[in-house]
Amino acid sequence: MPLGTLLIIVLIVVLLGVSPRWGYSRSWGYGPTGIVGTVLVIVLILLLLGRI
Repeated sequence: MPLGTLLIIVLIVVLLGVSPRWGYSRSWGYGPTGIVGTVLVIVLILLLLGRI
C-alpha cells in the first residue's frame, strides 16, 4: 500500500475520532475537526499532484 493511501486512511479515521458527535469530544467544538480536515485536504492535493 503506498504511503499516500495509508496517510489518507489514517487522517480519515482521525477526522472521525475528533468529530464533535462523540461524547468525549463534544466540549472541543469544531476546532480539531477543522484542523484535521485542512490537513486531509492538503494531503489529497499533494497526492493528486504526485508530490507524495
